[in-house]
Amino acid sequence: MSTPHPDAPDVIRSAYAQLGVTDLAASRWFWVDMLGFHVQHEDAGTLCLRGSDELTHHSLVLRSGEQAALDHIAYRVRTPDDVDKAEKFFTELGRPVRRVPKGQGTPGVGDAVRVIDPLGFPVEFFYDIERAERLIQRYDLRHGAEIARLDHFNICTPDIPAAYAHYQSLGFGCSETIEGDEHELYAAWMYRKQTVHDVAFTGGVGPRLHHLGVATHESHQVLRAADLFGSIRKEHHIERGPGRHGVSNAFYLYLRDPDGHRVEIYTSDYYTGDPDHETYRWNVHDDRRRDFWGNAVIESWYKEATEVLDLDGNPQPVTETLLDESAVQVGADGLG
Repeated sequence: MSTPHPDAPDVIRSAYAQLGVTDLAASRWFWVDMLGFHVQHEDAGTLCLRGSDELTHHSLVLRSGEQAALDHIAYRVRTPDDVDKAEKFFTELGRPVRRVPKGQGTPGVGDAVRVIDPLGFPVEFFYDIERAERLIQRYDLRHGAEIARLDHFNICTPDIPAAYAHYQSLGFGCSETIEGDEHELYAAWMYRKQTVHDVAFTGGVGPRLHHLGVATHESHQVLRAADLFGSIRKEHHIERGPGRHGVSNAFYLYLRDPDGHRVEIYTSDYYTGDPDHETYRWNVHDDRRRDFWGNAVIESWYKEATEVLDLDGNPQPVTETLLDESAVQVGADGLG
């Protein structure tokens, strides 16, 4: 685990994402009916959803709006004092910071701080969140892909070393990387909870959200998700997979929701909690890095992503990437 900056908040884990969607009913069909999220809160413009294993109010918020975009990602911190530390930490970095008192932000969340981090992403830090009914053994309520929990965020950023350094300052460890022959950093997977990642960085035009990773317990549930979409002739929502990643070892399926937001249904990664856990480094020329079986990574997966908003709800400007992984012709990719 990295040594955090002494003034940084103590982040526990990736906690939830809030997405802007243009048709809440269509989004409800995708995320609730097909993927199997449970509805914790619903009103005319908002859905708060959680997986079957989650004991907090939500891990995904869908807000109706005019544009499909990432409103913010959110990390839970260890104590209420860490919310204050987040406010001070990002203020001293010269970043936009906004306090969000309980009742004025996302339903179920207490006092929070939202910032635009050094990478240009809208990020919330909070401690207090409402508890939710235990559904872990309510097998009778499971449906669709039977999503268990939010696992990670994957973000597109043009400067992977800067992203790595920023998250190191927040105390994140690094499980795996993709690197060039001179150790140029093409991608990195970083964690606070004891799994492969809470956040990963994909090199590309950014800031943009590449995908949300949501976990199932078993690989057959990933396959079931693909079968469900195929069975009702909605297979166009399947973008990539099923497959096995080299990085993380996860069995995966990538889907696009009705607004184009990407979600990865994900299982079978590994424990990273030992204090001497070593980073596993993949070479960018290894065609097993993105798919362990050497299957092609399609162009949309590299090139398309969700725009992100600033603290006032306006689209963040983006910049081009410094290193383009898709430009490296590797095995089945054939995109070079």
